[in-house]
Amino acid sequence: MLEFFVQFLSNPAFILGIVALIGLIALRKSASEIFVGTLKTVFGFLILQAGTGVIVNALTPFSTMFTQAFHLTGIVAEDNSLVAAVQTFLGYETAFILVFSFIINVILARITKYKYIFLTGHMMFSFAGTMAIVLDQMGINGWKAILIGSIVQGISMVLFPAISQASVRIVTGSDNVAFGFWGSSWISLCGWIGGKLGDKTKSTEEINVSKNFGFLKDMSVLMGIVMLAVYLITAFFVNPKDMVKITGGQNTYLFAIIQALTFVAGILVLLQGVRMFLGEIIPAFKGISEKIVPGAKPALDVPIFYPYAPTGVTIGFIATLIGSLIVTFLSKWLPVAVLPSVIGLFFMGGAVGVFGNARGGRRGAILGGLIFGITWTLLIAFSYPLIDVSKYRITGLWFASPDAIIVAVLMRLVGKVFGL
Repeated sequence: MLEFFVQFLSNPAFILGIVALIGLIALRKSASEIFVGTLKTVFGFLILQAGTGVIVNALTPFSTMFTQAFHLTGIVAEDNSLVAAVQTFLGYETAFILVFSFIINVILARITKYKYIFLTGHMMFSFAGTMAIVLDQMGINGWKAILIGSIVQGISMVLFPAISQASVRIVTGSDNVAFGFWGSSWISLCGWIGGKLGDKTKSTEEINVSKNFGFLKDMSVLMGIVMLAVYLITAFFVNPKDMVKITGGQNTYLFAIIQALTFVAGILVLLQGVRMFLGEIIPAFKGISEKIVPGAKPALDVPIFYPYAPTGVTIGFIATLIGSLIVTFLSKWLPVAVLPSVIGLFFMGGAVGVFGNARGGRRGAILGGLIFGITWTLLIAFSYPLIDVSKYRITGLWFASPDAIIVAVLMRLVGKVFGL
């Protein structure tokens, strides 16, 4: 019986289910709502894990193709996929860091002037996993990792929204919401630089965009197009004899197409799982926090800013993609080749377009996006050697969120000073 409970509490799906159960009971939901919410939380996390398996299976042959084609070790920066993939090893630490960091966030918002409650669930999950990974690399596991990781994440959940709030006020014209995304500081900085180089009087929203390019607004279609191009171009440069071994005798280009679309499908499955399990936990967290922290500002996900400059979103994404590709083409001089990470490029690049436009118009959006694409990709490339995820039997994936990477790098450097 004891072994059953130990294994039960070591499973992140059940831990998060218990958290949802407690939160829903605290909000005095009906028995039916509590039952459904708890089960949907568990189902959502299991779906997330299934999506991760699909992603990893699609990336494994691609990693081999890329190495054979360009003699470079290539990675795709995608936090949720990476963190979900390590849950077999670090699920216990990740789940508890996620829970306790939120409690610390609420306490800090209650006792300090920074009333930010971080409510972007998938970002909470990815940062908790990042903390678990970094601390594991430093030889810190179990409750020590949970304690340190929770404190670091809890502070970060207040600190980073505070850093970006001045830019949020410029974009939204109010102080009602905050930026709850682990790229907020980098997005705000690049938007500020773009603003200094731009002209605020010439807005991106004065540009008419053809309806023929409306597909650029659909993340899944856009991701599919980019990943098809990446897989097919890579396959073209692989030696045919090597490609036969990789594909198992299938047609080279058909194999590349299937793997590219499978990768996108895996991302969509993963995101559906994230939405499902966080859709029950976050409302419970929010309800509790509102009772405990009067005047709290919700720190929300990046898409809340897109309506302020829809055209700026597209311009920012394209500029960010170009900046990232410039660095990718220079990969032979870098520690690792960073492949186009479409999710990060779309979501963060789009936000840079909005923030750059608010400060410097269309030129601010373009230059802010270009600067973000270059600096973000360089940050990933140069910090890559500090955290080795191959020990978790993962290839081709790495961290994406710049704020989380900065915190992780600082922790690793401090650890090296103390011999960890």
